[in-house]
Amino acid sequence: MFKWIHFVTVGITLFLIYSTQAKSQCSVDNFSFQPGETVTYHAYYNWHFIWLNAGIVHFNVEDRNYKDTNSWFFSAYGRTYSGYDHFMKVRDTFEVYVDKNNFQPLYFNRVTKEGSTESHHKYFFDYQNNQVNSQIKKEENTGYKDSTLTLQDCTNDLLTMVYKARNLEFDKYQKDDKIPIRMIVDGKIYDLYIRYLGKETIKNRDDRKFRCLKFSPLLVPGTIFESGEDMTVWVTDDLNRIPIMVEAKILVGSIKAVFVDAIGLRHKITAEVFD
Repeated sequence: MFKWIHFVTVGITLFLIYSTQAKSQCSVDNFSFQPGETVTYHAYYNWHFIWLNAGIVHFNVEDRNYKDTNSWFFSAYGRTYSGYDHFMKVRDTFEVYVDKNNFQPLYFNRVTKEGSTESHHKYFFDYQNNQVNSQIKKEENTGYKDSTLTLQDCTNDLLTMVYKARNLEFDKYQKDDKIPIRMIVDGKIYDLYIRYLGKETIKNRDDRKFRCLKFSPLLVPGTIFESGEDMTVWVTDDLNRIPIMVEAKILVGSIKAVFVDAIGLRHKITAEVFD
């Protein structure tokens, strides 16, 4: 059950990963976000009328330099509330430096702590030599496993994809279109897709309504999710492209990430519906 925190931090990053595989869209112009933006989500277990709010996740944007390169610093931090830590204490960290000039990731870091288990994932992107160095450690008392992969066109990490996809064109897709994606997860590069499901108006936990774009990603087999299209994502149909809700079906009930608040947005939220 407490895999939910990984669902939030990984699931939100998965939903928007689409169409960056086409060369013309490897680099995009940013119109949707700005430094100082923070978006917050609550994570729930939902079964019929039961809603268990057990944690919180923050997504952030900053301006930073990485090895003298003018960069964005994207981060996502998720945690269980202290009242649930005695069941399963979870702390998730996702961080990446991204070159502002071409929207390419430079260095990605992920640290996942679940109870007594801790794992580390680091990716160093080397565009001069067309490769990415992967360093992964999954056991507390073992060293990093190093590997070098050949960079394929438009290969991105999970977090870079979120912010890149917020700046892409949605209007050209029809309902049920499959949109190809390419990403590096757990030291491997995958060719996947997102299925576009059209538009829908939804209501979140505090009864706010939003006009949304709806997607279902093909999930990576062997990760914290089962393979298939068992996740659905709703994103604001405005210039911000903020995820409003992410839902994944499990054996009993579902787990959901629900939008709570956002500060430092570049644009006013125009997708909210007022009765």
